[in-house]
Amino acid sequence: MKKIGLVGGTGPESTIMYYKELNATIDQLSHGKEMPELSIESVNFRKIWRLIEAGEKESLCDYLTEKIHHLVDCGAQIISLTACTTHIVYEEVANRTGVSLVSIPKAVRDEILAKGYKRVGLLGTIFTMEQDFMKKDLVQAGIEVFVPEKEDRELIAKRIYEELEVGVVKESTLREFVEIINEMKQDHAIEAIILGCTELPLILNNNNCTLPCLDSVQIHIKRLINLAMEE
Repeated sequence: MKKIGLVGGTGPESTIMYYKELNATIDQLSHGKEMPELSIESVNFRKIWRLIEAGEKESLCDYLTEKIHHLVDCGAQIISLTACTTHIVYEEVANRTGVSLVSIPKAVRDEILAKGYKRVGLLGTIFTMEQDFMKKDLVQAGIEVFVPEKEDRELIAKRIYEELEVGVVKESTLREFVEIINEMKQDHAIEAIILGCTELPLILNNNNCTLPCLDSVQIHIKRLINLAMEE
């Protein structure tokens, strides 16, 4: 089995999900014979956020490139960023490092194509919703992608940063999110909703949402496991 390397800490809550799920699922799939060798290079989330907010993509690339080189040096063969938002510099970092990073947007695109959805909604950080790095692979595949209205985007981003990133899950926030999703369904006839921030599965899932949830964490983990367990 290939060693997995994760650039984690963006944020800590989702990194925990990755760690636990990778171990539990591979243990189950191997019938109790294997667990993955796994390295996590945890970044300073607050620093990452400041760089993205300031538009300092060069510095962000430098920082993530350093972390990926550390993972390569410790023998990781399957390497990925564990946040949708850091994919804002995915191509630049992949080119700098020469590493074929396992992309969250591409994994989500493939899942949507497999399920046959044509119109989907996207929730995430303000950068994920307003820029195209999470959307372009979907659009190129013929999938229509819709995001909430500006006021709702700002609310979602605020709740992610101030609550979910630090592990705070509130019923009031869940109600706000479901209301926004229902409005998108009514306005755009979306068939499913992309949880395009790796903290969103802390609060939204198929049991409490009125549309099927495309959980970027679970979709990405499935791709990482398939690659790690390939002969």
